[in-house]
Amino acid sequence: MEDDVDLEALVNDMDASLESLCAASETVPLLHNGQHSRGPVPRARVLQPQAAPRQRVQRSQPVSILAVRRLQEEDLHLRTSSLPAIPNPFPELCGPGSPPALTPGSLPPGPAAAKQDVKVFSEDGTSKVVEILADMTARDLCQLLVYRSHCVDDNSWALVEHHPHLGLERCLEDHELVVQVESTMASESKFLFRKNYAKYEFFKNPMNFFPEQMVTWCQQSNGSHTQLLQNFLNSSSCPEIQGFLHVKELGRKSWKKLYVCLRRSGLYCSTKGASKEPRHLQLLADLEDSSIFSLIAGRKQYSAPTDYGFCIKPNRVRNEAKELRLLCAEDEQSRTCWMTACRLLKYGMLLYQNYRIPQQRKAMLSHFSTPVRSVSENSLVAMDFSGQTGRVIENPAEAQSAALEEGHAWRKRSTRMNILGSQSPLHPSALSTVIHRTQHWFHGRISREESHRIIKQQGLVDGLFLLRDSQSNPKAFVLTLCHHQKIKNFQILPCEDDGQTFFSLDDGNTKFSDLIQLVDFYQLNKGVLPCRLKHHCIRVAL
Repeated sequence: MEDDVDLEALVNDMDASLESLCAASETVPLLHNGQHSRGPVPRARVLQPQAAPRQRVQRSQPVSILAVRRLQEEDLHLRTSSLPAIPNPFPELCGPGSPPALTPGSLPPGPAAAKQDVKVFSEDGTSKVVEILADMTARDLCQLLVYRSHCVDDNSWALVEHHPHLGLERCLEDHELVVQVESTMASESKFLFRKNYAKYEFFKNPMNFFPEQMVTWCQQSNGSHTQLLQNFLNSSSCPEIQGFLHVKELGRKSWKKLYVCLRRSGLYCSTKGASKEPRHLQLLADLEDSSIFSLIAGRKQYSAPTDYGFCIKPNRVRNEAKELRLLCAEDEQSRTCWMTACRLLKYGMLLYQNYRIPQQRKAMLSHFSTPVRSVSENSLVAMDFSGQTGRVIENPAEAQSAALEEGHAWRKRSTRMNILGSQSPLHPSALSTVIHRTQHWFHGRISREESHRIIKQQGLVDGLFLLRDSQSNPKAFVLTLCHHQKIKNFQILPCEDDGQTFFSLDDGNTKFSDLIQLVDFYQLNKGVLPCRLKHHCIRVAL
């Protein structure tokens, strides 16, 4: 029985010791996070157990230790009363004496978001310094500039990396970090803010960008639009662009015409005719750490054999032109094919995500805003409202006749309003010859070469246009229009009828009182043009 007596005394001793420890801990100051002070704790006085009648204690009988339970309840009360609103995201890292919560002063202050000033230039030479965050993308900066410049955000704005000393420029991809790109630019380089309607045009009309004779596949393809894009976006497929290019030798002024093929692993040239055997292929450039640029003035600066030059520039290169891989195609379509394929093989699905983001945002906002009226060819039809109900004109000849009648109707309405003394500023002859100068699509007295340069810079897409003064006829104007990646010019001549001046580009068959009416008409009707007017070239002052 001695073992039982000793156990009872031990239990009583522990009960009394814990009671005294709990009482002493109530007088110990607490830290701001609810922990007990780590200073010396006063030594508790151990109470001597009072004499009690001996009682047999069985090993299977539960023993109630009140002091331990009281200590747990007090500790829980102290913790819950000092808990802040921020939970500890890493409770498994807390020690047994640490609280499961973080206080405002228990974490080190986070680093402030890094900011940097970036200078952006517009087409007219004006500039603006913008303070941006280190993680701001090209799309974010374009949207910021659109907002500050009060422009229309149609997702066609782009940030251009321009190197005047190298004669190179390219549009940044929407996901690229502006600060990271600027760190690779020389002091003479700068950012430009301009339109680029062709940025994602290849997702809409891929067949126009990739001629069949230039594209080959390692597997059988059905040739559809969807299959063509999937082969480029799918990393497991092996699309290949092939053809002849003029290649400038590194460190020399001479150019050579070589058979070149573009693969996911890089750009290769054949050392033996058009052979694509591995032993005849030599690596020209790697796309991984490089960017694809257009040549601004290749003939003048690099003695390029054609005007359709492009360049693969390593990111480490700043001013050394001798390390640039310069190439020239025979025509604009070939150059566009090579450059688009380089972008697709380098960025893959990132490009498709960049293309889809604006459409997804537009779908989300369509419930809260009025949809913008579209003038695409697929959404417009010729209508006849001469009867009691309107009908769609399906016959092309009848649609053409209706377009001519509409033009004559506009002329009659303008004549009638002038006779009645209309106060509209669009119809008096004094303003009809100058009112167009307030429009963004009118670019004034620029040369033919300058108008072609603007069209190329803002994207060779069908329907891209601008109007300018004629250099040969001071009373006439010129419509510069892009169709099938070719630029065409149409002269707008003045003509008189009943003492009034009208404008026409089809020898007087369709007449308009001013250029604004003319542009509005050909945005809805193709008429004698190869396509409707869809996008106008614009220059914005920052």
